[in-house]
Amino acid sequence: MNASRGKPAFNPELDLLLERVVPVRPELVWKAWTEPEHLKAWFTPAPWTTIDCKIDLRPGGIFSTTMRSPEGVVQPEGVGCYLEVVPMRRLCWTDALGPGYRPNASSFMTALLLLEPERAGTRYTAIVMHPDKEKRKQHEEMGFHSGWGKALEQLVDVAQTW
Repeated sequence: MNASRGKPAFNPELDLLLERVVPVRPELVWKAWTEPEHLKAWFTPAPWTTIDCKIDLRPGGIFSTTMRSPEGVVQPEGVGCYLEVVPMRRLCWTDALGPGYRPNASSFMTALLLLEPERAGTRYTAIVMHPDKEKRKQHEEMGFHSGWGKALEQLVDVAQTW
């Protein structure tokens, strides 16, 4: 994706969208998304936790998280790679590919995060694209809107302490 192109065409049959204006400057939202120690503090909606995170912030670099349920069950590591990195503005990653653009066995989603300065905060747009209607439906039923929304609230809470 090209940074000058703006948002991709939204396909409501395959994509999910979360868009909010948050009271945190884009550079702090960026920091929360791109530094493992900060991402672990907010990424998973409580009471779940993110217990590990690997970030190699470059196209083809790894993006991976490991989560733990409130009961202590560890969710297997989700491994993907970055497709686009435009500091303070755009972050795109996918689980269809692993580090170095190596194909993964299956694909659940590709995500695009857009950050735009707005007043003293940020217009935060997350577009999550799925390979088929079934995976989109599964993600929505898993609680995409409430989960990604709660995680964003947690990001704001953490970033406001910096």
